[in-house]
Parts: sequence; structure tokens; C-alpha cells
Amino acid sequence: MRRFAPFLVDALLVIVFCAIGRRSHDEAVLAGLLKTVWPFGIGLLIGWAVAVFIARGARFDATALWPSGIVIWACTLVGGMLLRAVSGQGVAVSFVIVAAGVLALFLLGWRAAIRALR
Repeated sequence: MRRFAPFLVDALLVIVFCAIGRRSHDEAVLAGLLKTVWPFGIGLLIGWAVAVFIARGARFDATALWPSGIVIWACTLVGGMLLRAVSGQGVAVSFVIVAAGVLALFLLGWRAAIRALR
């Protein structure tokens, strides 16, 4: 279970990011959460796959800021926005900027905290 903890933390934080966004726009949080989460969830899965691929032959550290955290964050953001665009969901520039910042805080922040505590 410990091996999957970093992925579960990332997944939970992506869900929290989406729930906060829906709530801040007075949208039904639970009723439409899956619609908001799925693009970023797939982006997160892609990010994890790319991070593991990059680490091939070396020991993969899911808690590392570089390259794991940065790759996972970038793929979650870019993949999520691309999938939102092709599915007809909004990708306004202001949303991309806010999403980039919040996802960085969430997906990189816990990794930075772990590094600081070690």
C-alpha cells in the first residue's frame, strides 16, 4: 500500500482541486464532479506513466520534485486542458493560469514538504 500512497495523494488532490473549482463557481460539486475530474485524472495517469518511463533503469522516486513531481504536474495540467478542450469544456486563459498555480501548489507542495522534513 505504501507504494501507492503518492499516487493516491495526487489523485485526492486533483479531486479536491476540481471540487474547489466547482464550488467557487456555484456548481453542484458532487453532481458534476466526475465531468470536471476526468480530464485531469487522465492527465495525472499520463503524468505518472511518463515519470515512471523517464526513471526506467533508475530507482523511481514518486516523492521527488524533479523529475517526478514536475512531470506529473505538467502532464496533469496540459493533459487536463487538452482533454477539456476536445470535450467542449472551457479552457479560458485565466482558468489555465489558476489551474497551473493550484495544481503546482497541490502536486508539488506536498513533495516539497516531504523533502523539507527529511
